[in-house]
Amino acid sequence: MKRAAEFTSPPQDYNVVVPDGWFQLPLDPDDRDRGIIALAERTFRGVDNAPHLKDQFMRDLQRKAKDAYKVGGIELYLSTLTIGPVPLASSLLISLPAPDEWPDCSDADELAEHLAGGNLEADAELGVVELEMAGRAVRHRHREAADPAAQMGNTLPTTSVIYYVPIPASKGWLLLNFSTPVDPLADRMVDLFDTVSGTLHWT
Repeated sequence: MKRAAEFTSPPQDYNVVVPDGWFQLPLDPDDRDRGIIALAERTFRGVDNAPHLKDQFMRDLQRKAKDAYKVGGIELYLSTLTIGPVPLASSLLISLPAPDEWPDCSDADELAEHLAGGNLEADAELGVVELEMAGRAVRHRHREAADPAAQMGNTLPTTSVIYYVPIPASKGWLLLNFSTPVDPLADRMVDLFDTVSGTLHWT
């Protein structure tokens, strides 16, 4: 594997290693419904008395997938991991913003300065980090208030960590957007997100 600085032309692709318990939900409209049905069947296997919850779950997935696709989403992963009966809900959206929807920043330091000049949350963390193979990236951690109507009744804040990674030898950026509504375990989940982002490499 080549490090980011070794590329003299844009890489053809990227790769990132996610935990075994994360389900990849297709974002392409032609494949989306099959993925939603498969995840719903997996999630509600053995549960026969909650058809309304299953329907709501599928509608929520449909909304998430459509929203992700609209913002340039390439891949969407959803956690099916649990600790006993407690689901470790989390997600990873990998996206490639269109150039005309992105600030004209040449590197991670410039983008960090640009983002710092915006309306950051009071408890937000923003800085430049070094990913072992993918190079320097901007890391932004923040919390958002719960939105029960859009999160199947969740009343806990959502913690998000976004990695903005410049694509070598190009003006493009790859975004890794992690989030979890499991507020009591947010720090542990963020440790996992940081580990996953550290596997990102260009091919």
